[in-house]
Amino acid sequence: MTREDFEELVSEALDRIPPELMRLLDNVAVFVEDEPDPSEPELLGLYEGTPLTERGEWYAGALPDRITIYRGPALRMCSSREEVVKETEVTVVHEIAHHFGIDDVRLHALGYG
Repeated sequence: MTREDFEELVSEALDRIPPELMRLLDNVAVFVEDEPDPSEPELLGLYEGTPLTERGEWYAGALPDRITIYRGPALRMCSSREEVVKETEVTVVHEIAHHFGIDDVRLHALGYG
């Protein structure tokens, strides 16, 4: 799957998130990269920033939070396009949930782990 095709999957996954939740995203940018840091070669996505639940008055003027979705690990772990579509959607939701302050334990319990 080309990078362009994968970027389209990420865009489609974002489009499937209910608009009322997307409107709540604040100061966050989503990126697609081919590979994560070599120390975590199986990492599918990464949220870097300050969750909404931890922001205070000091947050004004901060650089955007960053969500990165990694193409390589998703393609290596999936054996079909359908699996890549599903895994990409789960990963996008997982990382956006971190922006809302939801931790990995809760996400795994909800099936987004």
